[in-house]
Amino acid sequence: MAGDRVARLLRKREHPRQATALELFFDLSFILGLALLSRRLFHELNWGNTFETLILFAGAYWIWIATAWATDWYNPNDPIIQLLVLGIMFVGLLMVSAIPDAFGEHGFIFAGAYVLVHVLRGAVLLTLLRGHPLQRRSMLIMIWFAISAVPWLVGAFRPEDERVMLWLVALAIDYGIAWLGWPTPWLGRVPDESLRNVGEHLSERYQQVFIIALGEVVLVNGLAYTSAGVNALRTLAFGLAFLNVVLLWRGYLIPGDLRIGGILDQNRPRMAVSVALCHATVIGGTLLTAVGNEVLITEPLGDPQGAWVMLMVGGAVLFLVGRINYHLLVYQRLPWPGLVGLGILGVLSPVLLLFQPLIISLVTNAALFGAVAVDLYLIRRAVRQGRLITPSEGTPLAPGGDDKR
Repeated sequence: MAGDRVARLLRKREHPRQATALELFFDLSFILGLALLSRRLFHELNWGNTFETLILFAGAYWIWIATAWATDWYNPNDPIIQLLVLGIMFVGLLMVSAIPDAFGEHGFIFAGAYVLVHVLRGAVLLTLLRGHPLQRRSMLIMIWFAISAVPWLVGAFRPEDERVMLWLVALAIDYGIAWLGWPTPWLGRVPDESLRNVGEHLSERYQQVFIIALGEVVLVNGLAYTSAGVNALRTLAFGLAFLNVVLLWRGYLIPGDLRIGGILDQNRPRMAVSVALCHATVIGGTLLTAVGNEVLITEPLGDPQGAWVMLMVGGAVLFLVGRINYHLLVYQRLPWPGLVGLGILGVLSPVLLLFQPLIISLVTNAALFGAVAVDLYLIRRAVRQGRLITPSEGTPLAPGGDDKR
């Protein structure tokens, strides 16, 4: 009976691989989180607030990715799983609502909700999987979330500087231990086969959350354009902001990445976590870009400030770093155009401190365009010549490789 009960909970290979309405509904909480993060960042443009905002983003993203994995491992059409996801969504909404003052009076709401989500999910799954081998996976994961709960909760009651350090420790545990497979003394680590994903489904979920992030950029930029007052200069700035969004969108869609599910299906050790971390970097860069473009539109010729470079160049750098790592996962080769783009932005950043947002945007877009356009050309040429095989073809990623799907 227990085996039959668990079998109904698990997502089967023959189940539809598209995201369900429930999963898309859950994404609404992440949309709110991104909106509040961008508002928090825009209203206090400095290095310290940017760092704190990225910490809050990492927490919100880990809620999203853990839920995406849960609906990938378990049947999202099962009533119990649906109730679990809705419960996580409600607590997650409480958490992201605390973002504006998370390093102030609402620290406990943010940290408490974060811990409650992971403990709630772990407790429910441990109960549902009682007597099944997969219960060990949930147990090991929950042990480490219980450990990271200590710095999360203690930090909520400490001054701002100490809270930053404690929450960084908590994130290092959550992200780092996941990448290692949740190794636990005397209990071992989660077996790789227990972390296997339905690649097509999870690939679609990653694309959806990236589109959500781009949607936040479009929304923020559009509102800034209409509220700041339309004139020729702001229209030019709005055009540059739109070009920036197009470059992010096209840069994400490297050939073959729409089928990164093939990589996930190979079940290589830590692959699912590596892809999740890669997308965290890409979306974090997109978040900075949203605020940078808002500054560009509202103050295209504003007095030079380090914050402008931090947002516009920093967003492009994070995006390129994520894209390079993503490229390595898909093609197992280092994309030198992306590295050149990073080098150009790094060299020019000190000089850009002397210029207005309009000039910074022109330089950043030029570097992004060069990195994306050259890389796409080289990939397509290599595929045509048979020197590079994409995972969509069901063959090795590189000549002589093994297809382990």
